[in-house]
Order: sequence, then structure tokens, then C-alpha cells
Amino acid sequence: MESPAQKITVQTEIQAPVEKVWEMFSGPEHITQWNAASDDWHSPHAENDLRPGGSFKTLMAARDGSYSFDFAGEYVAVEEHRLIEYNLGDGRNVKLEFTSGDGSTKLVETFDPERTNPIEMQQNGWQSILDNFKKYVESH
Repeated sequence: MESPAQKITVQTEIQAPVEKVWEMFSGPEHITQWNAASDDWHSPHAENDLRPGGSFKTLMAARDGSYSFDFAGEYVAVEEHRLIEYNLGDGRNVKLEFTSGDGSTKLVETFDPERTNPIEMQQNGWQSILDNFKKYVESH
């Protein structure tokens, strides 16, 4: 049995330079286009102040209007084109590492799990969002 303290990691390789990946990951006008784990969800609003001490808030909502919540937190560390680390409102930590390759970018996201849903469900949900991000970047 996995401990709730165990971190979860998801990752992807995006066929785009790190500068483009960084901009599309952090720009609110882009976040609203890719930040959903499935087609029946969307993010109609996003705010982002990408700097240590800055905050972010993305409204995540079911398309049928049945449920929504703010995904929000505060940035702990930001190293342009390399690292984004933040803490969520419930204290969980998330770290994203951007590694530039030959015209591609590897993105690795490591986060503390929440205690409500199974680890596998959380990993699959966050991976789905990362997969949507990859598709968005590579098609724009």
C-alpha cells in the first residue's frame, strides 16, 4: 500500500522549444485552452503572477455547470525556462522541471498527493492534463 506522503510524478516530451513551452504553460490566455483532464471539464478563467511570492488561480469547471473549484496557490521558486515550484492552498507542494533538448522540451511534474482520491486516480488526472498541454503546444 502506498503512503499518502509519497510524491507522484507525471511527465511528457513536447516537440517545441522550451521558450514556447514555458509561455504556453504560464500564460493565462493559454492555460484556459489546455487545463482540463477530460473533455467534460474546462478552465474558463485563469490568473497568473509567475514570480516567487506571486499567486495563481484557475477556475476548473464541469462543462455542464454541475461543479467547479479554484485551483490556486503561491509560487515558491521560479527559474525561467527551468523550474516552477508552488504550494497549493492546502499546503501540498508541486514542482515542474523543464529540460530543453534539441528542439524539444521534457516536462516533469512532481506533486504531493491529496488524501481523498486514490494515488492512481490522481496520477492519471494530472497526466491527462499534461497530455492535453502537449497536444495544445504542438498544435499551435
